[in-house]
Formats: sequence, structure tokens, C-alpha cells
Amino acid sequence: MAEVHVIGQIMGATGFSESSLFCKWGVHTGAAWKLLSGVREGQTQVDTPQVGDMAYWSHPIDLHFATKGLQGWPRLHLQVWSQDSFGRCQLAGYGFCHVPSSPGTHRLDCPTWRPLGSWREQLARAFVGGGPQLLHGDAIYSGADRYRLHTAAGGLVHLELGLLLRHFDRYGVEC
Repeated sequence: MAEVHVIGQIMGATGFSESSLFCKWGVHTGAAWKLLSGVREGQTQVDTPQVGDMAYWSHPIDLHFATKGLQGWPRLHLQVWSQDSFGRCQLAGYGFCHVPSSPGTHRLDCPTWRPLGSWREQLARAFVGGGPQLLHGDAIYSGADRYRLHTAAGGLVHLELGLLLRHFDRYGVEC
């Protein structure tokens, strides 16, 4: 079986109007992919930017996959949350990006968005917090239903990923 090693980190985020940010992340693959080592999901610590607007997380990602085919290439889905002084959390943005398919080191900027909801929900979000969230997380990376949502742009999540590919030449894939 061909193997893919993904080694890197979620560097941080910029461009969010909220402060005290943290990120919940996960990796989604097709049925032909098997996770040999590493964890499929995780969460960073909360960071409040002191200078500038960059929230630094430096959260490690270390995944090792085996696959029988290219279909269902891994993609990272991200949820950025903000935490207020009372410890309440509200959604700041959803995002996803495909893991690069070429070996080497890659810097990725993943744009995020959040659902707007009705004008009442927007008003409640401004004064009370909270706000609309997706019922099904797969809408983050499947475009079928996403086009019907009214959304607002969030910030960018910065990732640095290193990829190692092994035994792909045995299956007729040139790296």
C-alpha cells in the first residue's frame, strides 16, 4: 500500500475580529484511506494576541496514512472559536483545505467563514454572543449545500505541512 506522512503544525490565525482564539481541527479521508498513526482530530490552546492580530498556536500535526487509491485525498477541516472573559465560546469561522499532494514543505492559508443567520440572530450574537452553527460538519467541505448559506468572511488560518510519500511509484503514480 502507498503511504502518506503529514508532519507539520497549525501556526495560528489572522484577520479575525474576535480575540482569544482557539482552533478545533480534524482530518477527513475517503474509504480507501487508513490512519496508521496519529490522531484524526484535536484542539489548540487559546491565544490572545498582545501585539498585532496574529493568534499563535504552533499546534503539531503528525499523521501517517496508508491508501489503496488517490480518491478521497486527506483534507483538513477547521473550526476557529473565540472565548470571552467569562469562558463562553462562540464560533468565529469554519474552513477547510486539501492536504497538498506533492512531497515537500508547504505553507497554506486557509480562509474561513461563518453562517450569518437572520437579522435577529445577528443582533443576538452582537449583544449576547453565540450565533448560528452548522448542524452537520460535512457542509464545511461539501459544496452541495454550502451555496445556499448566507455567510460572513472570517480570517485566515496559517498552516505549515511537510509531506512524505512512499511506494506511490509501485501503483503507477509519479511523485
